Amino acid sequence: MTKYEPLGQFLGTQRLERLPMTFAEIERILGSKLPASKRHRAWWSNNPDNNVMTREWLKAGYETESVDIEGERLVFRRKAGVRGEKDARPSIIGCMKGMFTMAEGFDVTAPMDLEDDWYKKYEPNS
Repeated sequence: MTKYEPLGQFLGTQRLERLPMTFAEIERILGSKLPASKRHRAWWSNNPDNNVMTREWLKAGYETESVDIEGERLVFRRKAGVRGEKDARPSIIGCMKGMFTMAEGFDVTAPMDLEDDWYKKYEPNS
């Protein structure tokens, strides 16, 4: 087990989209102090070649955001499209595929003719 694996394991069990943490909380999870480089913004970047700890939070499906060096806190944000095994949920995207069709020649990107009153019967309080 590497020095930073406990952080990856901890993040891997989280279900939150955004997880605020202090540097002290991270140190408690690691069981050791963060290096002096924690005072540099680059240490907290999401570049996987940056450091070993970065690879742990990325592997767990999180990225850092809102890093406050002076206040010694940050927010881990779940990477888009990533769900942990314990948080696996069926995707709603595509669930309506094949359920309806558009009339041939209908342009869904064309502006509507708002002078036509047909839409008013679908709007509440019209």
